Amino acid sequence: MDRSAENRTMTLSRDIAAPVAAIWSAWTAPEALPKWWGPDGFSCRTTRIDLRDGGEWVFDMIGPDGTVFPNHHRYTRVIPMERIEYELLWGENGPKHADASAVFEATGHGSRITLRMIFSSDAEYQEAKGFGAVELGMQTLGKLAAFVGAA
Repeated sequence: MDRSAENRTMTLSRDIAAPVAAIWSAWTAPEALPKWWGPDGFSCRTTRIDLRDGGEWVFDMIGPDGTVFPNHHRYTRVIPMERIEYELLWGENGPKHADASAVFEATGHGSRITLRMIFSSDAEYQEAKGFGAVELGMQTLGKLAAFVGAA
C-alpha cells in the first residue's frame, strides 16, 4: 500500500466467539445482512441485494432521527469464508468514497472480522473520522456479534 493510501485507511477489527461459517452466513445471506448492518439505532432498507463477484447491494441506512443515508456497495471480489472486497458509493451509482474489504479469520476462540476502508481522498477520510466512523463501525461489528449470538 502506498504511503498516501496508508494515510487514508481506516481499519476496524473484532473477535467474535462464533465460527467463521456463522459470521460468513450473517454477512452474505440477503435476508440476514440488513437485519444487523449499521450502527446502534440505525435500520436498513434494501432496494437490491446480490452478494457475489460483480454483485451489488443498494440500500438506505436510516438514522434514529429518520435521516436517510443512501448507500451502494459494489462487490469486486468474494472469496467464500475468507474475504469480501467492495466499493462504497454515496447512493446508487453515486461517487465512490472508499474501497473496502471484510476479512474473516478463524481464531482459537471463534473468529476475527477485520474491516478496512481506503478512502478516495484525505477529505473523505477526515470527514468519516470526524463523524465517528470508527465508533459507528465498531457498533456495527457489535450488532454482528449479537446477531450470531456471540455478543
